[in-house]
Amino acid sequence: MGRFVPFIKRLFSFAPKVRSLDGLHGLEKADALFHNLVAENKVPGLAVTIMAKGQVLWQKGYGQADLERKEPVDPRQTIFRIASISKCITGLALGKMMEEGLVELDTSFHRYVPYYPKNEHDFTLRQLASHTAGIRGYRGKEFALNQGFSIKDSIGIFQHDPLVFEPGKGYLYNSFDFVLLSLAMQEASGVPFQKYVREKVLIPLGMQSTFSPQEMDVGSSVIGSTAQFYTKSSLCFKKSMEVDNAYKLAGGGFLSTSNDIAQMGQAILEGKLLKKGTYEQILTTQMVNGKPTYYGLGFQVSRDANGREFVGHVGNSVGAYTNFFVYPKEEKVISILINCTDPKVQEQLDMAISSIVGDRT
Repeated sequence: MGRFVPFIKRLFSFAPKVRSLDGLHGLEKADALFHNLVAENKVPGLAVTIMAKGQVLWQKGYGQADLERKEPVDPRQTIFRIASISKCITGLALGKMMEEGLVELDTSFHRYVPYYPKNEHDFTLRQLASHTAGIRGYRGKEFALNQGFSIKDSIGIFQHDPLVFEPGKGYLYNSFDFVLLSLAMQEASGVPFQKYVREKVLIPLGMQSTFSPQEMDVGSSVIGSTAQFYTKSSLCFKKSMEVDNAYKLAGGGFLSTSNDIAQMGQAILEGKLLKKGTYEQILTTQMVNGKPTYYGLGFQVSRDANGREFVGHVGNSVGAYTNFFVYPKEEKVISILINCTDPKVQEQLDMAISSIVGDRT
């Protein structure tokens, strides 16, 4: 305990002062809100990139990428786990495969993965990508596995479990859908999923700081730029448990910078990479029983509290919490990456985002 107390004091002794929000609007208010997340010890660090009309409007790091080493966050250099924003990358890759004629959305999953056990009901790639296939979600500690599964090997976790509902008749958000989707994409293309994504999505979009866990090995030159991953306790931030997200790369395994993620959003706004019709398919909410799910194919498709339309994703994983939003009408892109398991700050992030999107700068 004697050594622990100084460590706690050291972590909090460099906390900046809380800033008043009085009289602040637009980016100034958002900046203060982001600053206060660190000042109030709600997050160890975060990287923010805001784009407007094709230009970087605001880009800043707050807090620490590594608390012990006192390494500040750099929005262009610090690499975070991006959690479920990974699904957006996968959605773009799926769109590219559709255009190349490698997959068909409404074809049975078993056409591509015939060795997967058949259930009473069949399901399609569209249903997997939209969380309407009936595949179950995590149980117990499956959220934080550290077993080095390949994508193919990992299906043993859930392949013999019954469907939660008849495909197309319900909606259940989960990451196992995207494990199966990436397996089908891998089988259809004949190349490893991460290789296809790099060649068809990351390289064309200039996302040079986006990686799979497999690429973040000990010998990698980007290790020094990777944030330390934390979980918040009642007293301080502690290093998160070790996990291996390689098997669920498609649904929550990629790592990136806020700058790269914002560039992806800008590419979506400008209609790069994919054809207009393809974007319409992946960015249109799916319907279940005549009602919208507010989810497309790898993308949340909804409206914010002020009624403004957006596409993107919120993500939460071990050592990471993320927001990625593209506002087509306002022509703005917002990328926020935090190096901490769900710190319960979405309300503050929503306030900042609302202030940014409402700002006509």
